[in-house]
Amino acid sequence: MSRAQAEPYDEAHVAPGVPREHYELLLETLAGTDLAALHETAGRSIAELGATFGAGRDAEAFRIDPVPRLVAAAEWETLSAGIDQRVRALNAFVVDAYGPRAIVEAGVVAAEVIDRAEGYEPALQGRLPENVVSVAVAGLDVVRDPAGRFRVLEDNCRAPSGFAYALALRTATESALPLPGLPLREIAGPVRELIAGVLGDAAPPGVEAPFTVVLTDGPDNVAYWEHAHLAHLADAALVTFEDLERRGDRLHARLPDGGTPPVDVLYRRCDEDRMRGDDGSPTRLAELLAEPWTSGTLGLVNGLGSGVADDKLVHAHVEAMVGFYLGEEPLLASVPTFDLGRPELLDEVLDDLGAFVIKPRGGSGGHGVVVCGDADEDTLDSLRTVLRGAPGKHIAQRTVTLSCVPAVVGGGRLAPRHVDLRPFTFTGRGWTRTLPGGLTRVAMDEGTLVVNSSQDGAAKDTWVLA
Repeated sequence: MSRAQAEPYDEAHVAPGVPREHYELLLETLAGTDLAALHETAGRSIAELGATFGAGRDAEAFRIDPVPRLVAAAEWETLSAGIDQRVRALNAFVVDAYGPRAIVEAGVVAAEVIDRAEGYEPALQGRLPENVVSVAVAGLDVVRDPAGRFRVLEDNCRAPSGFAYALALRTATESALPLPGLPLREIAGPVRELIAGVLGDAAPPGVEAPFTVVLTDGPDNVAYWEHAHLAHLADAALVTFEDLERRGDRLHARLPDGGTPPVDVLYRRCDEDRMRGDDGSPTRLAELLAEPWTSGTLGLVNGLGSGVADDKLVHAHVEAMVGFYLGEEPLLASVPTFDLGRPELLDEVLDDLGAFVIKPRGGSGGHGVVVCGDADEDTLDSLRTVLRGAPGKHIAQRTVTLSCVPAVVGGGRLAPRHVDLRPFTFTGRGWTRTLPGGLTRVAMDEGTLVVNSSQDGAAKDTWVLA
């Protein structure tokens, strides 16, 4: 265990060898199970479903750990209420950030926090469509600290991935490890209902039967399988940039049958989310979508500019947003986040660098993240130089020792591994709802805290007990 880590919270056991009540049946069943065969069966099921992760020819079957993570009903009710509240505040913030900026006028958030956010789009200032839901699908990253308390590590509000994979994990896990004695909340029906709800509510006013597309980069996107599966679930056409054409303030899709219907709703799942390139010129995304969206002829899931809400420095202010926009006490806390653009906080972090995780403000997928307690001195010296040269491009968070759950390792034994949770929250006009469970990501290497699939992590099904 590194110097920055505390003893992790064990979600399955009260004490060594003493299971928590809601884990008793699962652990008892696993004790009499061939774990290597269980792992093989679940992996085969994922492969049969065709659920892959990776680009093009490098795509491989989504990596599954077959032991589900269990969440007690009372725990979930508390957590989901906090997530719903947080996403409602984030949606209000996006509208305000591009509108009157009341939160800045009130002195709750500094203007520079918005203006310096990597996902902020100045061209949208004062131009958001009326009654827009900018963050229709959110995928927060939630962890449990050593005391077992849920904390939000990051807010993902642009185009969060994973809920189609959660569906595949449910199918594979239940087929490999049926446990009829555990009452759990289903997700297949709710996913379809929630997707239909957000896409329907995104349609322009007066459009009763919207023509909907899912925008992907194509097979070279690492999550292409999910994009195709989402299009199927949503009864939408799967398109790439090359399939789209803007005619004035309307967007049209070129379909395989030769038709070019106008698009009413577009679900963005492409990697491009910026409106301006590094040279300042408009991106393909902006050229195609900005005019139709701002003129009200096209609905987007998620809206352009929504990345301002998942900037890692903006994350530090979400609890204040809950109070400001909703007039409520926050139900779910953030992991404390330090603005390294402030000299006094930069000095504090550099003085105790080993106790922090450093992240680029606009990064994703674990790229550029340094868990300083696990880094060697050469890495830390290089990081100090980077932070002194461009402190405003990074944030720091105190290292949180992620909780542990049982996983199958070493070909056939159970061992604790660190996890986080990505629950998925859907917002339409006047409603917000979080899918029960979500995607549990697990770091398969002992002691590792980075759980992303792109960083050699795996995933497991999340069973919310009824």
